[in-house]
Amino acid sequence: MDISADFGSELRRLRQEAGISLPEFAQDMNYSKGYLSKLERGLARPSRALARRCDAELRTGGRLEELVEPQGGAGGRARGVDRRTALLTGAGSLVAAGLGAPTRAIHLVSATDPVELFREQLRQMRRLGQCATSAVLLPLLTAQTNTLTALASGSDAATRGQLLVLAARFAEYAGWMAQEAGDTSAALSWTADAVELARAGGDRDLSSYALVRRALVTMYDGDAAGTVALARQAQRAGVPQRIRGLAAQREAQGHALAGDERACLRGIDRARELLTSAEPPNGNEPVIGSANLCDSAAMVTGWCLYDLGRCRNAAEVLDEQCPNIPTSAVRARTRYGLRRALAHAAGGNVEESCAIATDLLPLAVTVSSATVRTDVVRLTRELSRFRSHRVVRDLQPALIRASTSAQH
Repeated sequence: MDISADFGSELRRLRQEAGISLPEFAQDMNYSKGYLSKLERGLARPSRALARRCDAELRTGGRLEELVEPQGGAGGRARGVDRRTALLTGAGSLVAAGLGAPTRAIHLVSATDPVELFREQLRQMRRLGQCATSAVLLPLLTAQTNTLTALASGSDAATRGQLLVLAARFAEYAGWMAQEAGDTSAALSWTADAVELARAGGDRDLSSYALVRRALVTMYDGDAAGTVALARQAQRAGVPQRIRGLAAQREAQGHALAGDERACLRGIDRARELLTSAEPPNGNEPVIGSANLCDSAAMVTGWCLYDLGRCRNAAEVLDEQCPNIPTSAVRARTRYGLRRALAHAAGGNVEESCAIATDLLPLAVTVSSATVRTDVVRLTRELSRFRSHRVVRDLQPALIRASTSAQH
């Protein structure tokens, strides 16, 4: 099936059936008439985010997205949950929040502040994401992204932009959850959708942060050069300092993977300077990047020192930093805590490593993270050198459970 041609002909048919001219449609969608014309002629390939926006604008009930994402699968979006289920989940969450179904919510914009409502929902989902599996979060994030896109199509210009940017933030977080589920393809697809939604809403900064997110994927794939290249792109002039600081941290992690200590430490120094001088986040907006680390540059230093082979130094830094992570931030505590246990094990401090891991491995089962699993596997390998130690033998069942649960 030629997806571009089928999508284009159906888009043209639905637009004409709705009595909307191409220039009017282009204005409503915030896309150029030329680009939409290419879509209708099958000369451009649509993204899922754009298909969702077209569906919302033309009120097609998801017909166009079905042409991009074949029926019978979630297309990497929310494993085991089809699109209809996800949308119904979104409707249910809106009812619980007091807005009613998405179509009704469009008429309540003047009486209710949907932007702040959904901002608060994103904050709550990010909190939930610290202690719940990605399988729980992905259907909710999918539904809310779709709902916000639908709400945007029926809102005034100012509100539309805010809703689309907020939809982008939901999509960006969905990308992280997809990566945590071990689905790299879906993670990258969600991130691309987030960029498109943000641009449609007038926010181009998220495209820079998307590079930082993509660099995280390459980092966990062990691609040092790719991580550095993507992180450098995100540090171009004009990008907000916080995003540049997060990008500098990611670049440092890439240099650590490559074994370039000097470049790594320079990157961390640059990150610390940028993050320290960055303007405080707008209290109304969800924070970009992690909000659970008191000193992210110091934490990344400990992370990098392990990759650079300076395991005892890494353990010292992480010993100091990990206790500062809030107890509610289960995912962050598990991630950095296991890296701390790994540093101790690699440095030969087996008793301390096992003591730390004993507390954290049950949490690794709870969050079921594919990225955390990489350090669980490394820790298992490191401790296998000390299998004659009783503490290591006692820890084996918990290591096996954590390794297995993170794969599902």
